[in-house]
Amino acid sequence: MDTYLLPAAMRELPPPWHDLTYRRSQALEALAPTEERLEQARHVLRACLPDRRQSVHDWDEELRDFYDDRDDHVLDEADAWLTRIMPTTSQVTRERVVQVVGAWADMGIPTVPEPPTEQWVDRVAAEWAASVRQALAYDAFTFIERATTAGSPNGGEAEDVALLAAAFVRVGVAVEAAVRLLVSLGRPRGEQALRELVNDDEVRDFRPYVRSRLLGLRRSVYDVRAREATRDEEPLLPEGLQGLPYSWQNDFGWGATAPDSQSLAQARSALEACLTVERLPDDAQMCGDASADCSAIAEVVRALMPYPRLVTRERMNEAWRECQSLGFEFQGIDAACFAKVWCKRIADRVTAAVFRWLADLPQGGEAAAGDKEPAALSATALWAAELAERCARRGSAVQEAIWFLHRTDDVPGSREALARLAFDPSLPATTRNAAQEWAQ
Repeated sequence: MDTYLLPAAMRELPPPWHDLTYRRSQALEALAPTEERLEQARHVLRACLPDRRQSVHDWDEELRDFYDDRDDHVLDEADAWLTRIMPTTSQVTRERVVQVVGAWADMGIPTVPEPPTEQWVDRVAAEWAASVRQALAYDAFTFIERATTAGSPNGGEAEDVALLAAAFVRVGVAVEAAVRLLVSLGRPRGEQALRELVNDDEVRDFRPYVRSRLLGLRRSVYDVRAREATRDEEPLLPEGLQGLPYSWQNDFGWGATAPDSQSLAQARSALEACLTVERLPDDAQMCGDASADCSAIAEVVRALMPYPRLVTRERMNEAWRECQSLGFEFQGIDAACFAKVWCKRIADRVTAAVFRWLADLPQGGEAAAGDKEPAALSATALWAAELAERCARRGSAVQEAIWFLHRTDDVPGSREALARLAFDPSLPATTRNAAQEWAQ
């Protein structure tokens, strides 16, 4: 008697869903998404949903590593044997997996033990069954998404597919296709499901991906808030920063801003203001373990407050609540501390942008005889060198500040500042090393 690897509901799927070859996808692309066919696709999803978390394709990782970058078709041929011997869901059995393994052994596949052990066959069988679930679910989600994009499903259908998509994410099967469908459902149902997923411990390693797609769905909400005037909101950045017209979207870059008296005075005022922003120790702990977490948090803060003038207490509190709803777990950080951390980071980014702009200005002999305000340019290095040293000492935009000192090292003040930074034992080694690279 055959040992079936798939449940009866999957073995009995109607055409083209029962087909495990390339012909299934071709047939589905040609089908119009009628109500009957959409219900059939939902039936496929219900049949394919496993009762526990799945791993997919672990069995052939060693094989794929072995054939990586080889210019032959051995791996394709090995894969083809699976659907050649098991072309439909009703034919996915352990006995047929044994036939496939035998074919692989005849091909000389190096990862097949000689002779194939029962344990190894069981592993291949389990992972092949999981792969079949994944492929069918992927096609079903894609079919439904095509219909969803063409027109909004009714409330009951949207609820049904949202629940199915969330369930597949939780078990780790067809995750990308399931999340893509939830995004296509939009607000409110798709967004609600994505919010629930990012706060669910079962999602685990898929959480950053789910969160990134949810952020994309929420972006329009952030943009609307960013266009609103601050009115009676409480500004959190010093006055010298509030008037800056440069956007965080462009990393606060000054671009082609002309170096005249007004822009240079604004640069000095911005640097002096940045030096007054409170610095907190170990603020990196706010982001948890992954740098991607910090990037996602920054995306929320940047979207709600793209300009320094928009950095207010009220909007920081909104960003804090939004990040919590996105499943971020902060370590001993409350809303007030969150605001201080991001004010500091914004100040550091502004500082870096200012020093990049100053470093790119004509220095010393580079200044052309026809410069409009050579006196202002010449005097820049005098006050900027002092501010660059102060910023580097407090750990703000260290690389940019030191680079500016190097670019202006024909000025005694810059050379002396570099030397002090290079050999001050009280400074972190990274700061000293950066300065020593350029100190003469």
